[in-house]
Amino acid sequence: MSRRRISFGASVVLVVSFAFVLVCVDAALADVKLPAVISDNMVLQQGREVPIWGWAEPGEQIKVSFGWNKKKWAATADKDGKWIFKINPHRAGGPYKMTVRGKNNTVKIKNILVGEVWLCSGQSNMEFPVGAKERWKTGVYDFKQEIAAADYPNIRLFTVKQVSQEQPQLDCVGSWQLCSPETVGDFSAVAYYFGRELHKKLGMPIGLINVSWSGTPAEAWTRREALEAEPELVPILERYEKLVEGYSQAKAEYQQKLNQWKEAAEQAKSQGKKLPQKPGSPTKPGSRLSPSGLYNGMIAPLIRYGICGVIWYQGEANVERAYQYRKLFPAMIKNWRNDWGQGDFPFLFVQLANFQAVKSEPSESDWAELREAQLTTLDLPNTAMAVTIDIGEANDIHPKNKQDVGKRLALWALGKMYGKKLVYSGPVYKSMTVEGNKILLHFDHIGGGLVAGDGEPLKGFAIAGADHKFVWADAKIEGDTVVVSSERVSEPVDVRYGWADNPVCNLYNKEGLPASPFRTDDWPGITVDKK
Repeated sequence: MSRRRISFGASVVLVVSFAFVLVCVDAALADVKLPAVISDNMVLQQGREVPIWGWAEPGEQIKVSFGWNKKKWAATADKDGKWIFKINPHRAGGPYKMTVRGKNNTVKIKNILVGEVWLCSGQSNMEFPVGAKERWKTGVYDFKQEIAAADYPNIRLFTVKQVSQEQPQLDCVGSWQLCSPETVGDFSAVAYYFGRELHKKLGMPIGLINVSWSGTPAEAWTRREALEAEPELVPILERYEKLVEGYSQAKAEYQQKLNQWKEAAEQAKSQGKKLPQKPGSPTKPGSRLSPSGLYNGMIAPLIRYGICGVIWYQGEANVERAYQYRKLFPAMIKNWRNDWGQGDFPFLFVQLANFQAVKSEPSESDWAELREAQLTTLDLPNTAMAVTIDIGEANDIHPKNKQDVGKRLALWALGKMYGKKLVYSGPVYKSMTVEGNKILLHFDHIGGGLVAGDGEPLKGFAIAGADHKFVWADAKIEGDTVVVSSERVSEPVDVRYGWADNPVCNLYNKEGLPASPFRTDDWPGITVDKK
């Protein structure tokens, strides 16, 4: 495999000189220029040094002033025309103004707030907007009422234009908008409900940067060097190399099949018969599925911008390679943290919701294996996971209940990051004890106690002996444990809970937060060899 390496710094000074040529033309160097994310209505991260950067003529001195004090900052553009400095930490508040003066022009930015800034990324369930817009025909539950009530001028919304690039970019397309009935309908619902909850509970400005694209795998959001550094992830790059090399032939074959289909379709139409299925086009190199493409086009331009943390909703596109996701997802998180240079900032993510048909018997599941990969990612410091196993829809991969998703993410942030005294997680499996023909399960995050969410007997537990054959089990709550057994398994070895695409399960804590699906065994799953 050919290795096309890109040289990056490990700090916030990520942008490389050759990318500069892709973004800024010589004509623009005569004037001071700022990235799109530094603009009117922006929110700056409170309590930390915040980078301000841009471009000018090489050697040009840039002077910057802010509305909250009389101090003026200065920076000098380097030989490539790039300049950067950091503002001292400031408390939440505003609105403020900022003035950036160069030799030939002055840029004035108004209505700036200081508060909490969160990057909101992932695939379609993060992209899913509040309103019924374009292909999103339904919107969230009660979207008309939700839009009408969305008058929060101190919540600011920034959506990055979707673009995949072969090389890291310096800038993106987007603008900060005040949250209002006129703007919220097109914005990420999960991000909005998360931000709204924080705004209400913290009483401070919230900035939300939506960087999402439907159907995208995690490798598209990961820098190439991070993929190359993990042997388990190299097959992703090898597969892409083959796609690039074989695209011309695949395109020609597709065109031939398309012509044959058109003839067959016309014949079927003339005979009043059902039209044959249209052939699918080959994946195009440089598409949104390309490794590192979205990192280059949508994440790299934001790397310097000060943030509190990230919320993430993705995984569906990697379900078929769930075991690989155990390496891929943590690698992406560490990649972002290293490049941002802010340490281990909070990274909150959504575990995949229930989806597809309910199975009558215990069985293997790639969706369950992907959820397990997400669960194991909690081993990384300062991570958190919102469980949504109870609010999905069997026939829709885009469940409309985004309110609870945003609220559950916000609970983690409020409880773990902002120090609020509240229960922010449902039960998480910790350990087990075998006692005769029973297995006792122990949990973290039991809150006020374990309960069956619907008041019925516990559901969703399966048990197996050494033969690895799982059967449905009887389960009951005894104090802070769940006791699992079955008359069909006299010598139990392991237990699984919620282990299915769309499990029927009902273990909660008294605060109404569901337990994460889990298994106690480590037997090889159905995606273990898929790369």
